[in-house]
Amino acid sequence: MGSLAAVLSSLFRNAGYFVLVFAVLAGALAFRIWDPTPVARMRLLAFDAYQRIEPRAYDVNLPVRIIDIDETSLARTGQWPWPRTLVSDLVTRLRDAGAAAIAFDMVFPEADRLSPGTVLSSVPQDLVPEDVRTALSALPSNDTILADTLAQSPVVLGVVLNNNTLEAPPTPLASIAFAGDDPAPFLTAFNGATGNLDMLEANAKGLGALNWIPGVDQVIRRVPLLVRTGDQIYPSLSVEALRIALGASTIIVKSSGASGITSFGESTGIVALRVGSLTVPTDGSGYAWIHFTPFHSERYIPAWKVLEGVVGPEELGGRIILIGSSAAGLFDLQTTPIDAGVPGVDAHAQAIESIFTGALLSRPDYANGLELTYLFVAAVLLIFLMRYLAVHWCLIACLVCLGVVNVVSWLAFKESKLLLDPVYPSLALICVFVAGELNLFFRTERERRYIRGAFSRYLSPDLVERLGEHHAELELGGEIREMTLMFCDVRGFTQISENLSASELTSLINKFLTPMSGAILEHHGTIDKYMGDAIMAFWNAPLDDKDHARNACLAARDMIAALGPLNEQLEAEAQEAGRAFVPIRIGIGINTGEACVGNMGSSHRFDYSVIGDNVNIASRLEGQTKSYGVTILLGERTKELSLDEAVLELDQVKVKGKQQAERVFTMLASNAADGTDSNSTLQEEQTNMLAAYRGRDWGRAREAIDACRAVCPEPISGYYDAMEERLALFEMSPPPADWDGTFEAETK
Repeated sequence: MGSLAAVLSSLFRNAGYFVLVFAVLAGALAFRIWDPTPVARMRLLAFDAYQRIEPRAYDVNLPVRIIDIDETSLARTGQWPWPRTLVSDLVTRLRDAGAAAIAFDMVFPEADRLSPGTVLSSVPQDLVPEDVRTALSALPSNDTILADTLAQSPVVLGVVLNNNTLEAPPTPLASIAFAGDDPAPFLTAFNGATGNLDMLEANAKGLGALNWIPGVDQVIRRVPLLVRTGDQIYPSLSVEALRIALGASTIIVKSSGASGITSFGESTGIVALRVGSLTVPTDGSGYAWIHFTPFHSERYIPAWKVLEGVVGPEELGGRIILIGSSAAGLFDLQTTPIDAGVPGVDAHAQAIESIFTGALLSRPDYANGLELTYLFVAAVLLIFLMRYLAVHWCLIACLVCLGVVNVVSWLAFKESKLLLDPVYPSLALICVFVAGELNLFFRTERERRYIRGAFSRYLSPDLVERLGEHHAELELGGEIREMTLMFCDVRGFTQISENLSASELTSLINKFLTPMSGAILEHHGTIDKYMGDAIMAFWNAPLDDKDHARNACLAARDMIAALGPLNEQLEAEAQEAGRAFVPIRIGIGINTGEACVGNMGSSHRFDYSVIGDNVNIASRLEGQTKSYGVTILLGERTKELSLDEAVLELDQVKVKGKQQAERVFTMLASNAADGTDSNSTLQEEQTNMLAAYRGRDWGRAREAIDACRAVCPEPISGYYDAMEERLALFEMSPPPADWDGTFEAETK
């Protein structure tokens, strides 16, 4: 329960941070689900970069060639459009060379204006002899000649679907069968279509859609393998050319709900097409992602070379032939991820090659879910790491998350031809990281300012700075740790203050507290509070201090040393004011032990303080300095932790309110400066005195006191006066038989 409470407390304390970063994450997820154009474009640019880095390798042996109506062909044969008889001649040569399929990347919607009858009608009758007119009228039209050629050839004509044509669309020549859901609702739909002359379509073996659906940036990345107008479904030119080349009559569409297709009861769309022996994976709308190669001239054969017999069956036989144009004047240039301007027929050829070799790219239907899931998991991990780890570790974690999504995305493309978006998850993670770290930065700065303000009057500047850099959370409550506690009080303060006005008394207290506080702060102590003329301080919190007991003793030594200059100043002021001077004397109690330190108080107001039994003992020791006639009293644990300090054991005492006896010590001034060893002599004689005292040998104890007086410094002499009074009391009224040498203090 304690751990759970701590976790809940931490979460509540950090609610502002978590609200912010989770709001950023939620916004990022929602923005991705919305998927506006800028987001989609960034994703596509990443996929384009992959294709440029590792394009599909071109194989010259692939069974696809483009008959290019290029500038040279136009120059040698005549301007476009060519007479249909010339087109017929081109088809005938390709058919006779053994082409498996011949597909036109163009439409023939109007009659040939160069047919004999059409030309004759455009010439005035009186300019043409009757016999010539009769002979020309008897000739078949160019369209008829082309239609006859189409009837004997494996030709696929193009059709352009659009939303502007009101004519009835042509009837598709491919049979469409489907397994699973009806694919029609998932296909890109148009209102109408522009086809070819009826006689041409009647003799063609196939009819393929020429439509490209470029991206928002007009770059061709995908080709719709099926499109529709009304109830009519048309295969793309590339699919129809493959169908004719493979001798298939039907294109089979597999959709959600088909056998072997997992869709979890939902209509997710098209999954794949089957054309002859080839299975072509698609997205839900029937699109296929093309894996492009750079432009390769080996894919192209100029049309004039076919017409003039320069190329033969060895180059054309058994291949799928696409007829298109690279001539700039025909305006059929398209942009691909790799090339800025290639003939549109090139994209059809690359689609066939990708399908034929199984090299199509794929944007799987689980991609969005996978990317969103990764973004969520990585962001949540990062959010919690940022809260509890240093910023450099969080930066490393963020870079690892970015590296994972980018490496996985690249390997998915390279090894499996899968398109997974590395851009948006990366940008979203960066946004979460920046938002979180900025929040923590400003929060840390705010806490540092708070800590500096809260502790600047109680800690030395260097400790305040360290605490600001390595602060713990300031919260209501505390922790148990070993600490050294100090209480300091002015002796006879009532006598000192009775002759002073309020302003003079305030000035006196300030003059006293300033050097005392300076000594404490100089030795890394924390001032807990001022209580009139008294000071409470502690060591080893809020920052660790392994020498806390020794530092407290050093602070006490400096506090006593500071009294000399202070009393000289006060004496001079008293003489100037014409009043009696009473020197300031202090008592200091120091004890070491476990205590609870932290912010004590209510949720509305609290102070950084310390409580516990050892705090009370330190306070009692300060009070007992009056009883023992010394300035400093140390507890036994303080003495143990400050071994290099000269101390003198004074007694074994039960302070008021305690049942357990405590050995108490006082500090001796160092005698290293005068080169004597008086402290050791005093400690030896003191040991003899305490042994005699605790052994009830009052006479020998008196003799030992005399020996101690001979070597003790002046500040200790009051202690021996007190002990002589106690011996006199015990001589008149001996302690009980079970007395163990412990003195029970009756006052605080």
